[in-house]
Amino acid sequence: MSAPTVLFIGGTGIISSAASALAVERGFDVTLLNRGRSSLRPAAEGAEVLVADGRDPEAVRRAIGDRDFDVVVDVVAFTAEHVARDVETFSGRTGQFVFISSASAYQKPPLRLPVLESTPLRNPYWQYSRDKIACEDVLVSAYRETGFPVTIVRPSHTYDRTSIPLNGGWTAIDRMRRGAPVILHDHGSALWVLTHTSDFAAGFVGLLGNNHAIGDSVHITSDEVVSWTQITGLLADAAGVEPHVVHVTSDALAAADPEMGAGHLGDRSHSMIFDNSKIKSLVPGFAATTGFAEGAREIIDWYDANPQHKVVDERLDALFDTLAASAG
Repeated sequence: MSAPTVLFIGGTGIISSAASALAVERGFDVTLLNRGRSSLRPAAEGAEVLVADGRDPEAVRRAIGDRDFDVVVDVVAFTAEHVARDVETFSGRTGQFVFISSASAYQKPPLRLPVLESTPLRNPYWQYSRDKIACEDVLVSAYRETGFPVTIVRPSHTYDRTSIPLNGGWTAIDRMRRGAPVILHDHGSALWVLTHTSDFAAGFVGLLGNNHAIGDSVHITSDEVVSWTQITGLLADAAGVEPHVVHVTSDALAAADPEMGAGHLGDRSHSMIFDNSKIKSLVPGFAATTGFAEGAREIIDWYDANPQHKVVDERLDALFDTLAASAG
């Protein structure tokens, strides 16, 4: 019997690099289709790579020719137009189409915790989340009307060693090490879930070719819940410093930097805890095993070993100084 075939549109991002590598390890015949520009995360060893713009349907069709795939995963679809083109391209050519949505699409503020897959989708604060909801609407309609075999996966805050969860990325760690104020939104007490990409991949790959997941949606997150104060402290511990934290309201962040603020008002300022019963039922044995204390050390160790990536955003650095001063 030949190995099941999986096409990843993308394949070198935080989520897809770990997922595609694990899919290869688990015996899938993996093909990646992307622009071939990633320098942080190489293509999974053993995967075929097709070079094309995944958002150009004609380029995709030329790249894949007359091939069908058991599973197609789109990691780089962000608008309803993107997924409408996917439906057109892959109808009749795949047994399962997996769309990466976002847990930020869930109702904000959440009226009940923990969040379930049945929690309403509504985010009036963040356009990114509304676009993901629109994508889901297109795909659910395609499933209902024509049987298009979609599975919707909603990651929450998924990270790898390159991904610092604080505002400003490395700029925040640099400020810690210089003794400059680190900006933390609100009181730092909102509860959050950080999922290591290797843990996400373990759940995700278990969904590939899983007929029980077709026509359904599922989120994949860790069960570890930490506050933003704890997140900051764990990163500071890993960096070997005591942080000087200054609290700024999410409203003030949004006023100072609307792009950053949208993500706060639409996601980070709210406590988000997830019930992972569905992914555990679909993928027996799934469990997230990497706590953020370990993840924080991995992040800091990687940056210290790769100083070329220690880039300080001068605009954000100055903005953080201004916010800290205005906070008193």
